[in-house]
Amino acid sequence: MKIFKENKYRISMQFLKFSFVVVLFLSFLFPVIVSHADDKAGITVKSGIENPLGNGLNDIPSFITAIINIVLLVGIPIVTLAIIYSGFLFVQASGNSEKLGTAKKALLYSVVGAALLLGAFVLAEAIKGTVDQLK
Repeated sequence: MKIFKENKYRISMQFLKFSFVVVLFLSFLFPVIVSHADDKAGITVKSGIENPLGNGLNDIPSFITAIINIVLLVGIPIVTLAIIYSGFLFVQASGNSEKLGTAKKALLYSVVGAALLLGAFVLAEAIKGTVDQLK
């Protein structure tokens, strides 16, 4: 008993190392055993990769169009709120040149953001039209 008390941590560490190897070995062996048992029972297992994006997105142009539509769906309200906010900044400036400069920058950045969204949409539609014509 005295030897066990002195070596209890060493023994438990060896047991943990051994149990990790057993669990690792069984994790690799278990799928093979289950699939082999299913073959004998007459059960067929389908394997393959399904499209996680759905049936409508089978090619790159439709994927890009879907992404652009999502960006537009989120971006247009943000641009609208940014333009409204820059309008409030213009009203709040009331002649102060520093605040007026800040409001002009905010409006400029909002318009540039809207132009980027519109440009991305137009470019994606042009690429999609070109690819559709090549098919």
